Amino acid sequence: MKTIAEPKNFIYNMTLERLQDWLLEQQEPTFRAAQIFDWLYVKRINNFDEMTNLPKTLREKLSKHFEFVTLDEITKLESKDGTVKFLFGLHDGHAIETVLMKHNYGNSVCVTTQVGCRIGCTFCASTLGGLKRNLNAGEIVAQVVQAQKMLDPSGERVSSIVIMGSGEPFENYDATMDFLRIMIHEKGLHIGQRHITVSTSGIVPSMYKFTDENTQINLAISIHAPNDKLRSKLMPVNRRFPFADVIAACKHYIEKTGRRITFEYALIGGVNDQPEHAEELAQVLEGMLCHVNLIPVNYVPERNYVRTPREDIFEFQRILQRHNVNTTIRREQGHDIAAACGQLRAKHMESNAR
Repeated sequence: MKTIAEPKNFIYNMTLERLQDWLLEQQEPTFRAAQIFDWLYVKRINNFDEMTNLPKTLREKLSKHFEFVTLDEITKLESKDGTVKFLFGLHDGHAIETVLMKHNYGNSVCVTTQVGCRIGCTFCASTLGGLKRNLNAGEIVAQVVQAQKMLDPSGERVSSIVIMGSGEPFENYDATMDFLRIMIHEKGLHIGQRHITVSTSGIVPSMYKFTDENTQINLAISIHAPNDKLRSKLMPVNRRFPFADVIAACKHYIEKTGRRITFEYALIGGVNDQPEHAEELAQVLEGMLCHVNLIPVNYVPERNYVRTPREDIFEFQRILQRHNVNTTIRREQGHDIAAACGQLRAKHMESNAR
């Protein structure tokens, strides 16, 4: 079997503060960190030799200690609505998905934080094959940089980020937080914190930890059911972190930060989309500073779930709104290019297994 060499430390792994510490260790002035960030995230170069305002000796040190993340573009699918879905190959042969979505208010990138996923949601293609490994911060950063490079010729920029791709970001907490710090830094891509959303399936200890980070980054929770029994059936993670504990962590977040929380609810035909489910959910969320995002489930052949009829979706929304629960229905994008998380990677894995 061919062995794959471990890469050097990826330069995209380095927050500005960590880069300053490294420069001190190398007996180099710390102001160089901001220059390096400018080359990486403003000029978006691919080679340390291009950092022409750095001394040659420093460029040589950078080249010796670091390397750039290589995302090999295996597949790129473009939807009629402008959505672009990438399947990227990593240095170790694994593959991940990234999606660039075009909205009337700007361009959004949906990033992946893990190769595969172990959460086991029964309606999601990302869990097929289980979890292979965590991504490091640099591999998450590179997804946004790659999308931005695609936009560069037209003068557009990435204006928002959603951490809703494959994997559970709060089970890869440190790398996810480093990624966020790099994204929001004024010397880097400088994405506004309120234009970034991190989504979790309800990893309760990490939810409390994130609350204490004191950021303006949006938090979204995948719930998909109004009670423990149904949620455990759809989301095995609920057996580790029961629904009541997730809701308690959400209330703590709202109380401490004063920020609204988003609940994501995938509607599955005949499973969790009945009026009684909407009534029960409304009771759970009563009085909370929250917003419910209803998601018509994407058909995944391996899961055999069906979509909720259109009128039933609107009725579910009406019931929540009657109880003063702010509710929207997610606009679908990339429906013609296997846009559901994990579908493109699953097809790639299947073809490689033949």
